[in-house]
Amino acid sequence: MSETRFTSLFFFFFFLFISIPITVIHSQTINDERTVLLNLKQQLGNPPSISSWNSSSSPCDWPEIYCTAGSVTELYLNEKDINSTIPPSICDLKNLTFLDLTLNFIPGEFPITLYNCSKLQFLYLSQNYFVGQIPSDIDRLSSLISLDISANNFSGNIPPSIGKLPVLRSLYMHQNLFNGTFPKEIGNLSNLEELGMAYNPFVSMEIPLEFGFLKKLWYLWMKGTNLIGEIPENFNNLSSLQQFDLSINNLEGPIPSGLFSFENLTIVYLFKNHLSNEIPREINALNLVEVDLSQNNLTGSIPEGFGKLQSLRFLNLFSNQLTGELPAGIGSLPLLRDFKVFQNRLSGVFPPEFGVYSKLEAFEVSENQFRGELPGNLCAGGVLQGLVAHTNNLGGEIPRSLGDCRSLLTFQLQNNNFSGEIPSGLWRSFNLSALMLSNNSFSGQLPSEVAWNMSRVEISDNKFSGEIPTGISSWSNLVVFKASDNLFSGEIPKEITNLSKLITLLLDGNEFSGELPSEITSWESLNTLNVSNNKLSGQIPAAIGSLPDLINLDLSENRFTGVIPYGIGNLRLTSLDLSSNQLSGKIPEQFDNLAYENSFLNNSDLCADDPKVKLRDCNSVSKLDRPKKSSSKYVAVIISLAISVSLIMFLTVFFIVRDYKKKKSSQYLETWKLTSFQRLNFSEWNILSNLVDDNLVGVGGSGKVYRIKLNNSDESVAVKKIGNCKKLDHKLEQEFLAEVEILGSIRHRNIVKLLCCISSEDSKLLVYEYMENQSLDKWLHGNKGSFSSHHAVLSWPTRLKIAVGAAQGLCYMHHECPTPIIHRDVKSSNILLDSEFKAKIADFGLAKMLAGHASSHTMSTVAGSFGYLAPEYAYTTKVDTKVDVYSFGVVLLELVTGREANSANESMGLVEWACQHSFKDESIVEILDPNVKESSYLKEMIMVFKVGIVCTRPSPLTRPSMKEVLHVLRSWCPEDGQEAKKVGSEFDVAPLLGGAGGTYFSGYRSEEGDNKVYNV
Repeated sequence: MSETRFTSLFFFFFFLFISIPITVIHSQTINDERTVLLNLKQQLGNPPSISSWNSSSSPCDWPEIYCTAGSVTELYLNEKDINSTIPPSICDLKNLTFLDLTLNFIPGEFPITLYNCSKLQFLYLSQNYFVGQIPSDIDRLSSLISLDISANNFSGNIPPSIGKLPVLRSLYMHQNLFNGTFPKEIGNLSNLEELGMAYNPFVSMEIPLEFGFLKKLWYLWMKGTNLIGEIPENFNNLSSLQQFDLSINNLEGPIPSGLFSFENLTIVYLFKNHLSNEIPREINALNLVEVDLSQNNLTGSIPEGFGKLQSLRFLNLFSNQLTGELPAGIGSLPLLRDFKVFQNRLSGVFPPEFGVYSKLEAFEVSENQFRGELPGNLCAGGVLQGLVAHTNNLGGEIPRSLGDCRSLLTFQLQNNNFSGEIPSGLWRSFNLSALMLSNNSFSGQLPSEVAWNMSRVEISDNKFSGEIPTGISSWSNLVVFKASDNLFSGEIPKEITNLSKLITLLLDGNEFSGELPSEITSWESLNTLNVSNNKLSGQIPAAIGSLPDLINLDLSENRFTGVIPYGIGNLRLTSLDLSSNQLSGKIPEQFDNLAYENSFLNNSDLCADDPKVKLRDCNSVSKLDRPKKSSSKYVAVIISLAISVSLIMFLTVFFIVRDYKKKKSSQYLETWKLTSFQRLNFSEWNILSNLVDDNLVGVGGSGKVYRIKLNNSDESVAVKKIGNCKKLDHKLEQEFLAEVEILGSIRHRNIVKLLCCISSEDSKLLVYEYMENQSLDKWLHGNKGSFSSHHAVLSWPTRLKIAVGAAQGLCYMHHECPTPIIHRDVKSSNILLDSEFKAKIADFGLAKMLAGHASSHTMSTVAGSFGYLAPEYAYTTKVDTKVDVYSFGVVLLELVTGREANSANESMGLVEWACQHSFKDESIVEILDPNVKESSYLKEMIMVFKVGIVCTRPSPLTRPSMKEVLHVLRSWCPEDGQEAKKVGSEFDVAPLLGGAGGTYFSGYRSEEGDNKVYNV
């Protein structure tokens, strides 16, 4: 045997010899770890989501497991519905380096059992139900590279020992209940790259100087952490910083000029690359990508260094007290996307380079003192979505280039000094939804066509002229149209009545003439109509009295004649002005009181019964106006004969008609089909025979609503008639079927009871229990004269009781129904109140049952009510129960502030307006409804306000479920829930606005024993 062959055989047998025990060892390890994992599965309650774990396969083949060299090293148990504590046996996986337990329901305190996992490097515990303090010996997890405990309910102090984790690179603790301090020792983490501490109610603290030593830190997120004092100057040591967020705090003083210069970085760069003495532009560009210092009290000017941040994409400095001019170089930054400096005291002109070198998406500079013209290239990149520059001293004309900007969503230049005509292309900018130009000197005429999605046009206080084009009928998505105080003339075209989504229409202070269009029944959502100070004539259209949501009506200073339509008296008006016209007759009795004493001035032919009203007394009208009596005997004879003949004819017709009606009614009933869902004490004839105008109580989007009193009983029912003399359209048919399908199959004390449905080919009737106190919106926003005058204002305990009741109904729909239900149209007008003010959810025409237990539903169209629609509804077809949570949050804000969803003020909805006051309790108190704002209720009202803010977060992932909302509301309502157990020595209601979800409420434990603690 040759020496070469011998050597080859030797090595072959040698490796064969040593491989056998290695294989045996690996096999034994797999068997042992499989046993550990199967025991772990059992200890976790055998979650269905890890059903693939079994005794016949290798753990390395399971989807939640990752192995290295035949041993389990990584364990992915995120979103597995785990609701038990972490068993100590998990550390029997001796080589475990990675553990992910996010998005579960794990209760209890920080799992110190993990101290035995000696090789653990990555630990993710976010979005669970952990409570208590972080243990003071957390540094025993000495191998940790990444730790994420965010979105839980940890409280107290962050211990100094957390600064003794030598290799830690990533630390996320945001969105918890830490109400103590955070340690300066975090600055000792020399390898730290990511630090997230946002949305925690820490005690007021300054930023430790030691944080300036984190030279490897590239991500710093301390938003909403109650910081005070100034930004440390030594932050110029943070040479790796890319994302820098200290927003929503109480920081003051100037922005450190050295923060964005980093001379030390320049020296290192030059030294390492042996370059010449000339410093390249890229040196001062640094790495910063996002800077957010908004919503603080910062003063001084914006440092020139901002103009050198060549990687900067997002710059948020809004809501501070900054002064001075913008740095010249800021307009030339090549990657800048979002530029938001609104609500400061900035001045000067804009750098003309804005938009030339970067693709701007948002340019928001409103409420400053800028002057000059708008930069002409803001949309040069073709992606500008928002241009918000209102309330400045800007002037000139709108750059023609903005007329070609198809990406625009909102365009706001109100309260400036602009002039000239609007670029024609701007009106039709493809995605534009809001065009707000009021209080300028714009001129020109209105176009016949606007962008398909245009919902808000505000052009008041300008010099627009001409007629409103008949093409306005194509502005089909218009919700708000404000065109007051311009030079418009001609008649108001009847085509404007086709705008069925209108909520606000202001045409006052123009030169309109002719009659007001009479066919306005399509304005079913209109709540404000103002055409005052024009030259309109003719009679007031009677159809105005049938507009169900109208609360503000101003027709003053015109030339209207005739009597005031009786139906106007049935409106729930909060303001009415018909003064300075030529009206005659008696005012509607609902307005015959001092609440409307100034509503009818300067109408010489109007009269009133109440002598206190500043009108003629109707009782003193001259008798000359009455018909004179005739004494002629011939007339008496003629009258007698006429009465006799009439009596004979009447009796003849009576018997003929009686027989005909009997026959006809039996045939008529045969065309109707009754389907009952409850035990009934009435027949279909009781309902059908009483569908008369005297019983009409309302007109809704899908038909009329009647109150029908049952025979021989004090009981009444509400009947909704869907359809009319015409055949039902597809939409109404679908709404009827949805209502029947859902209400016919569910029962709950906080959901309106459907008694039966009665249907024919042309009409459908839905018969409900009658709710004596009507809908919540009538009590919150109804006319003080015609509705609230004989009812007390809703007290705060009653409002809270209503909130709990409505939440119980929605919670049942979302979490307790065999098939979850999305309502899709939650609003105050769809919350009905019985005689004891118990709330019940109503109107399920838009509701959808989720298939099986699906988490979302795909919609073909957007449905719901303006002001209550969740943001995601506008850009996605998949919706889930969180759209109802958003809408319910709006209702909570209505209950607390007394304001309407769509008219908090002239420029924004209730949600946006409320968010601006949500950062401090003092600011919240200022906007509470003065009718119920008493010292004994302030804490409850603030809490409910904050729940409303949390429910209306922009992202559905960050909103709580209705079950979580209900737990919090119940804890404050003794009638509907017992007092819950407080957590900790002192209860603190701290707003956690924004963030990535998981923690919503604090201070009270759940009634279901799940150990979750809720924070507002």
